[in-house]
Amino acid sequence: MARGTVRYWAAAKAAAGTAEEPYDAVTLAQALDAARERHPGELDRVLLRCSFLVDGDPVGKREHETVRLAEGGTVEVLPPFAGG
Repeated sequence: MARGTVRYWAAAKAAAGTAEEPYDAVTLAQALDAARERHPGELDRVLLRCSFLVDGDPVGKREHETVRLAEGGTVEVLPPFAGG
């Protein structure tokens, strides 16, 4: 297991009720499943629309089960943003 930080932005931050929290997971899918368990309800709906950065790299369309997390890493949860 790797330990790191999940950072929530905008609507994800509001739905989680926190700006960041630790993860203890091997993959992005495991980290997101744990977040859903900790914050049932709105966060699950928000995550469906989010994009993710893992240690600064965009996840894109990769399956979350294949995205490995590093010890001391950071997952950024980015909802769609308005404006430009």
